[in-house]
Amino acid sequence: MSTLQAVKYSRGSLQVLDQLRLPHEFHYDDVATSEEAFDCIKSMRVRGAPAIAIVASLAHAVELHNGSYHQTSSSSVLSYIHSRLDYLKESRPTAVDLTNAINRLKARTNEVAAGEGESPEDIIKTCIEEAERILEEDLQTNLSIGAYGADWLKDTVLASPEKKVSVLTHCNTGSLATSGHGTALGVIRTLQARDLLRHAYCTETRPYNQGSRLTAFELVHEGIPATLITDSMAAALFALQKEKMNIAAVIVGADRVVRNGDTANKIGTYQLAVLAKHHGVKFVVAAPTTSIDLETETGEGIKIEERKKEELTQISGAVVRADGSVDASETARVATADQRVGVWNPAFDVTPHELIDAVVTEKGAVVKNAEGRFDFSELLPERWQKVVAR
Repeated sequence: MSTLQAVKYSRGSLQVLDQLRLPHEFHYDDVATSEEAFDCIKSMRVRGAPAIAIVASLAHAVELHNGSYHQTSSSSVLSYIHSRLDYLKESRPTAVDLTNAINRLKARTNEVAAGEGESPEDIIKTCIEEAERILEEDLQTNLSIGAYGADWLKDTVLASPEKKVSVLTHCNTGSLATSGHGTALGVIRTLQARDLLRHAYCTETRPYNQGSRLTAFELVHEGIPATLITDSMAAALFALQKEKMNIAAVIVGADRVVRNGDTANKIGTYQLAVLAKHHGVKFVVAAPTTSIDLETETGEGIKIEERKKEELTQISGAVVRADGSVDASETARVATADQRVGVWNPAFDVTPHELIDAVVTEKGAVVKNAEGRFDFSELLPERWQKVVAR
């Protein structure tokens, strides 16, 4: 189990690791209000769909525990809680885990408020406990995703028991993006633990470099054999190293998987899926069922967040001294492009379901049916029936 923690929580206290300072410095921010959580998420000091949902939920729980509300009736407390949750929902619109967590907290508090004799304190206590359950459930979810993903790869691409597989991953989907273990990186961790992993490759994931700053750091921290490549090297990697290194799969996370299997993930995911299909490499999405959005039929319905131009035209980091040492106490921001150039900077892209071989969740791996479509009805029967009934 990884010792890295993106979130440290005890009732009334939340600390969030500032991932913008990694890999050179560990610094935790105290997050005690919804405004602080919103800024933490928006500035990407915390990122990864599960971690975003966890931070938003727990920050509001801390806020409630510390007595931020001033209402005295059950209806006013309920209204206050829901308004704060709606505010937090706008911090990162693409990741559906955040929306699902907020809907879950709303539904649970509505249920309690509808009961007879329920006090404002009962509603607040319920909201706090439900937020804590979201944190607790995420770790077990990740362990299950890792196990199911490793099982599917073993059955699908490992021809003999003694053979090991190499994989490529994109962005960061490990302990830093979740409560622990991770989703796509969790699959890689499980492969390593079972002695099925030969090598892990990670992209730097421009423009925010989550791969080089965070995933490379996690892989080194865990002692997993790994190599960092630029995003533009993936085609050459497949062409030149696939047979030699038995590169059998690309494993990525997801910010949203819609009803037909189209998947929104970090920009650059779509092009990896195209390359994987061309080179005969399996393409696997590893995500919790909370990332599955049955309300949205296809990827065309996914709202894609666009970010500021400076992420492409500038970069900051710790200073490297003449002797090659890294001085984390001093950072510099430098221009990497003409500052006058126009920039298009979508944070995510959508990979069509046709290019995806499996969606691995904590409930199992889902593959396309005979018609070439993903069917999540058996995986999520209750949610599916609600959608179909409308």
